[in-house]
Parts: sequence; C-alpha cells; structure tokens
Amino acid sequence: MSTEKELLSLRDQIDSIDKQILDLISNRASCAQRVAEVKTNAGADSTLFYRPEREAQVLRKIMDLNQGPLDDEEMARLFREIMSACLALEDPVKVAFLGPEGTFTQEAALKHFGHSAVTVPMSAIDEVFREVAAGSVSYGVVPVENSTEGVINHTLDNFMDSNIHICGEVVLRIHHHLLMSDVTKEDKISRIYSHAQSLAQCRKWLDANYPHAERVAVSSNAEAAKHVRGEWNAAAIAGETAAQLYSLKKLSEKIEDQPDNSTRFLIIGSHPVPESGDDKTSILVSMRNKPGALHDLLEPFHRMGIDLTRVETRPSKSGAWNYVFFIDFKGHASDELIQKALKDVGERATDLKILGSYPCGVL
Repeated sequence: MSTEKELLSLRDQIDSIDKQILDLISNRASCAQRVAEVKTNAGADSTLFYRPEREAQVLRKIMDLNQGPLDDEEMARLFREIMSACLALEDPVKVAFLGPEGTFTQEAALKHFGHSAVTVPMSAIDEVFREVAAGSVSYGVVPVENSTEGVINHTLDNFMDSNIHICGEVVLRIHHHLLMSDVTKEDKISRIYSHAQSLAQCRKWLDANYPHAERVAVSSNAEAAKHVRGEWNAAAIAGETAAQLYSLKKLSEKIEDQPDNSTRFLIIGSHPVPESGDDKTSILVSMRNKPGALHDLLEPFHRMGIDLTRVETRPSKSGAWNYVFFIDFKGHASDELIQKALKDVGERATDLKILGSYPCGVL
C-alpha cells in the first residue's frame, strides 16, 4: 500500500473512532442529566451534585485501566474535563479562588474542577473562606504550602475560627516566567514585579541575571502582569495563565531556582466527604503547655502505625507561648483505627478539631 493510501486509511479509522467517542460522551452527558433529575426530585442539595470521593474513584480506575500510549496523568486530565462538562449539565460548580484572574490558584482550581467550573476571584484568603461559609460558592481553593518556601500561614490561621471542611487537595507544578509587554524595552528593565513568594522562589536566577533591578512585591503574580502592561522599564514574574490572559511575551521561561517547585492547594467546602479508598485527614490540635506535650500528641499515631504526612505549629490565640498543631495523616476519620487514635489525642489535648477527610490528590 502506498504512503498516501495508508494515510487515507488511517484518517478514515480516526474519523470513525471520533464518531464513537462523540456518541459515548453524549451518552455519558445524558446519564449526567438523568442523575440531576433524580437528585432534584429527591430534594438533594445542589452543592452535593459534585462528589469528590466519587470523582477520585473514577479517575483512579481510569488510570488503573489505562494501557497507553497516553500516560496516566494525561488520560485522567481528559476524563476530568469530560466529567466537568457533564457535571455542568447537572449544576455548574461555583468555585472561589485567591485572585485576581491569572493566578496559580485559579490554575489549581481549573486543574481540580475542570474548565466547565465557574471560578470566582477573591482578593484575600479569608474572603475565600467567607464566601464558602456563606454559601455564595460551592467550594473554595486556597494555597497551603510551597515545596520551596514552606507553609502559607494565613491559610492555616483561617481554619482556627472556621467550621469549613477540607474536601480535597491538588498539587501544581509551579513554573515562573519573566514576562514583558509590547511597550517594554528589553534592555532597559530596571524593575521586576511579582508576589513575594515568587520573588523568593526565583532569587538565585534574579541575582545572576538582573542583580540591579528593583524587586517589587505585589499582591499576586497576576497583579504583577497587569503592572507591566503600562511600564516600559518593567517586567513581571508570573505563570502561563497570566501570560496568556494579559498578552505578555516570555523573556525567559522556567526561571524558578528549584526545578521541582510545587505548591499544594486545599479544596474547602461546607460538607464532609465520605471515604474514597485512598484518603488523607487534617486535624487541628491545641495542647496544654507542659513538658512532653508534643510527645503526648504524636504517641497515639506512632503506636497505631498511622502515617503522619505533615505537622505544622502556629501560635494559639488563647495566650502567649501556647501553640496549635496542624497535622495531616493518611486515612479517613471514619476508619476504626484512626477513631481510636483521635480519641486518645482528644483526651490529652485541650481542643481537637477535625478539619476534614478527603481523597489524596489524584493528579
């Protein structure tokens, strides 16, 4: 068979497969509509149309069944978008994020909920918490830690006074680019805008390439991208989303000092999440200020073989030199073993709050 005939045959096969994919997606969307009808007739809360544990189970199953040539993460990303579009037929998920538009937090929201979700920018982390608590949005997305710069304390502090649940997590690889606008004179750059965390994550690169440029910290990378559109001697450090949103050109790509630079984001909502089969739990614990307090806190987890993934300390609002501990560990709060550990911890602590059990990040 000639090359041209072989290509024509392959294209015919692709056209036929595309038709099958279209029909199957349409069938799936019709099922989603029927699910919405059943839930509505049963008087279900619209905020429960999105089921984090169910979505995590589906994506894990897809990755287990995947035989290539697309890798597991790419296949899961495609199915995430299909589920997002189908869910939008039931009831579009409204998600608040730390704005403005073009931030990494918005990118994390879209990675987790898909591009059919309605994302709503907020100017501060506490506003995201407030919107979720008020029911103005179904979920919120907030940053909690960066692999280079550590924990975001303001996010942890908001959990102290909130009854919001952690419903999920998403880890985003963070790539920073040096951006310029169409008015920027490349050889005259004397000022670089970015968020303080991003400036810190690119410190060595800036020292080597722009040692004399003024580094100006602003509220977000998206805000930095806005600044450079009107300044001929300025550049911004921001991500891909901000570059596209504000039509900026990349002077240099991936300038972060650590190539594996990542940020973990939390999904917050008003309802607890059932078990998904591979879960994580976050708790907040206040301990009495006495010798051995930390040992007393951690001993039950060690004795019962529970895997702690993170322990953070923050000053308590109840008095000087008192502290609260934020702890993440593997497993769901409904597990019998974990319930025993939490009972022991509760008897030793002055206060114990379960912030949420949620599926471990799939993507």
